[in-house]
Amino acid sequence: MQIRISWPAGNITATLDASTPTAQALAKALPLSSTARIWGEEVYFGTGVSVSRETDARQVVEPGTVAFWTDGDALALPYGPTPISRGEECRLASPCNLLGSLDGDAGLLATVRAGDPVRVELIEE
Repeated sequence: MQIRISWPAGNITATLDASTPTAQALAKALPLSSTARIWGEEVYFGTGVSVSRETDARQVVEPGTVAFWTDGDALALPYGPTPISRGEECRLASPCNLLGSLDGDAGLLATVRAGDPVRVELIEE
């Protein structure tokens, strides 16, 4: 399953594992519009989707991971260190459900500004 995430300065696509309960719940909510928030080198935004933490949830992830922060009902898109990272790792605020990964350069997210409108939509195959 592919999604497109758009903001005023650009957009990026991501490939999600459609078999996870969180990805299925997110897909049903698309398209959605939200407001970007920034935490270190992570972009996150509310989705209006509420799901439980999955058994394989992780707090330290690779740059470009598409994660779902269950504590905030938000998509979390890390591309570098956050305020609680140790070294260069991507450490999320708490364990998050793993949905997939961004296609291409996650560094594009550096062009997202706090307060930017964000749109997430399903890419029809």
